[in-house]
Amino acid sequence: MTSQSGTSTVQPLLQPVRLGALELPNRVVMAPMTRARAHNTDLAPTELQATYYAQRAGAGLIISEGTWVNDEAIGYINVPGIYSDAQTVGWRKVTEAVHEAGGRMVSQLGHVGSVSHPDHLGGRLPAGPSAVNPGEKSFTAAGPKDTVTPRAFTAAEIAETIAGYRQAAANARRAGFDGLEIHAQGSHLIPQFLNPHLNQRTDAYGGSTEKRARFLLDVVDAVSEVWGSDRIGVKLSPYWTGGSFTADEQTLTDYDQVIKQLGDSDLAYLHLLGRPDAVTGTTEERIAPFARYRAQYRGGLVANLGFTQDTGNEIIECGVADAVSFGAPFIGNPDLVERFAQGHPLAESDRATYYAGRTEGYTDYPTIAQA
Repeated sequence: MTSQSGTSTVQPLLQPVRLGALELPNRVVMAPMTRARAHNTDLAPTELQATYYAQRAGAGLIISEGTWVNDEAIGYINVPGIYSDAQTVGWRKVTEAVHEAGGRMVSQLGHVGSVSHPDHLGGRLPAGPSAVNPGEKSFTAAGPKDTVTPRAFTAAEIAETIAGYRQAAANARRAGFDGLEIHAQGSHLIPQFLNPHLNQRTDAYGGSTEKRARFLLDVVDAVSEVWGSDRIGVKLSPYWTGGSFTADEQTLTDYDQVIKQLGDSDLAYLHLLGRPDAVTGTTEERIAPFARYRAQYRGGLVANLGFTQDTGNEIIECGVADAVSFGAPFIGNPDLVERFAQGHPLAESDRATYYAGRTEGYTDYPTIAQA
């Protein structure tokens, strides 16, 4: 890129940035991506995950795949957790490999709530905010299955689940992560609490926008007791649609309020998923969904969904985002940042191996130097 004076400048994506207490050498974030490679009964990461993440340590920040906060949180096969000692030891190997390679990594904590299935839970019904079937698919060992009508969390179970997030946060510290991200996107547990169709509670966790947001805010408070809030991010998807989720104006207005409240938590960053139908639109159309919430939130903002190198530079340069997260491009391009820096073309990744396999389609993509 070139400044008005004609001198060469570093492209925005490659400039350093501080997000809370996280000092990043560039603004290219590796988005959290489920890759389903924890092929063991402990659901623990292994040397395979250590290799995969270390290969991508050139990212300004790596966000781990969503990891289960307890055994009731499980909703997909072969996805690691962070609720047991074995899992914590496994993640320690991953963070050591990433740090040795010069990277930074945070742990994304997740729970699928009612989008789980009895097949994942030893035959038990999954739990959600209310006994309402979310109308989704759950990916089980026997293949995709329709979700069932869950049981509603009791007040005691909500407290236990929040305590599970707190313990997972403590495990993430023991595992050597540099911080946390709370998974509050898509159709998982936290968005279920935010959703008035799925959350029909009449207690302190339902009945109004403010009360539906309480679960998220209580989770933020709980993990902040373990980590400083300046090492915690939250990923939200206001524009998510499908099943019981819509992106109508009332939903977006509800998120206005939630995001304003998160602004009082002094988080490291807010990670926002954009509007899917705007990905291929004009620059203004791509940026508008993020600009809405940039106006509501006073902290660091990471933009996600369908960005290229050019559009990533655009949204940072105009001041709407502080960093951009990339998902699929990091699968086939472990050296994505170097490719951006040197202008090398990106390799295509194999969708057939996104969620299946072992090393193939996972750790076997070459860098430009290796190729």
